[in-house]
Amino acid sequence: MDSSNKTITTTAPLSPCSASPRRNSPSPPRVVVTPCAACKILRRKCAEKCVLAPYFPPNDPIKFSTAHRVFGASNIIKFLQELPECQRADAVSSMVYEANARLRDPVYGSAGAICQLQQQVNELQAQLAKTQAELVNMQCQQANLMAFIYMEMGQSPPTSPEQSLDKFANTGHGNFQNNMNFLDESNNFGSLWETLWT
Repeated sequence: MDSSNKTITTTAPLSPCSASPRRNSPSPPRVVVTPCAACKILRRKCAEKCVLAPYFPPNDPIKFSTAHRVFGASNIIKFLQELPECQRADAVSSMVYEANARLRDPVYGSAGAICQLQQQVNELQAQLAKTQAELVNMQCQQANLMAFIYMEMGQSPPTSPEQSLDKFANTGHGNFQNNMNFLDESNNFGSLWETLWT
């Protein structure tokens, strides 16, 4: 078996699924380093047109070993040969992801992770609905409180909560200013009373 590394440069043909507005432009060359990680692990000679070489480089052997443990080399090769070349990279990524999920959870695999994420989404949606209901309840309580305050003050209630807040703030500011004027007058009256006694 030849263990030396060699580099093969091939030109990928233009497939129908890789539609491009410029059909006359040449496809970029694909650099494939052999032997690939798959052929190294399988201990076989890496052929010039190895279907696994473009997707399992020799510097990442864990990628193929993970997929090989779950799907098997023959199934991976058969699956890639049945797909057009433009879809093989995505298929390899999907197989590696599914293999990692299956090794973590041998029973459910990636479906277990999807169910867990869906459960988290449902819990977050329930929390959001609860928070929105509490917000509406607080707004109703605020409107009732403003109506009660204006009823006690003998004024007509506003048409919207924003107007009630503005009006209440202006009324509160006016009352506060009146109280401050009263305190100033009281201080002046106290000074005058002290002058009369002296």
